Amino acid sequence: MNFGKLYLFPTTISEAEIDHVIPQLNIQLIRNIKQFIAEDAKTARRFLKLCTYPNIQQANIEILNQHTESGSIAELINPLLRGEDMGLMSDAGCPGVADPGAEIVKLAQQKSITIIPLVGPSSILLTIMGSGFNGQNFAFVGYLPIDKLARIKRVKELEGLAQKYKQAQYFIETPYRNPHLFQDLLTTLSPSTWLCLGVNLTDINQKMLSKTVSDWKRDNDFPFDKTPVVFGIYS
Repeated sequence: MNFGKLYLFPTTISEAEIDHVIPQLNIQLIRNIKQFIAEDAKTARRFLKLCTYPNIQQANIEILNQHTESGSIAELINPLLRGEDMGLMSDAGCPGVADPGAEIVKLAQQKSITIIPLVGPSSILLTIMGSGFNGQNFAFVGYLPIDKLARIKRVKELEGLAQKYKQAQYFIETPYRNPHLFQDLLTTLSPSTWLCLGVNLTDINQKMLSKTVSDWKRDNDFPFDKTPVVFGIYS
């Protein structure tokens, strides 16, 4: 039996016009697919609407997020096993990158299903590109601990890795917690450590800033307010 193909569709990460950040090929492909897996149905339908999807009500959107029971994840790829193509979407950015969709890709790999990753925006990769840090050795470590003491300990660990291995360290936080993380970084990191912020990338008001901690303190620059940020440190 011939399996369907799994297309990995990056989605928008800002309010930028869709044709500024999503290739036309992606839009053409997505308009011909009926079966989707996404983190949130409403967000997925909004993206399909941006892609001028012909009949959104006919799109079948299965949900994969933190509430999905692990025992039911395998069922999500049943359309692929029946020979139907499927599209995998993240809430924002590239599926499988800081995204639960990696589980679907893993299942598809195990079944030898054809996987087609498509070009599109990723705030993580854009920050790595724009940071000026080591592009040969870096790590994305996801979210830092919510507890302040545990978060400060983790920041020190990451700074140690950056110093010892010259490995740039990137991480994210829920937007409303960004100011707390930013202040912890300024008070915990060495003055000579570099700190980069990729703020609301691809948006008209995006900012990509890299400075030493001492310069951040001197400039007193706080370039975000409850907006998506990717943080990076390097020494």
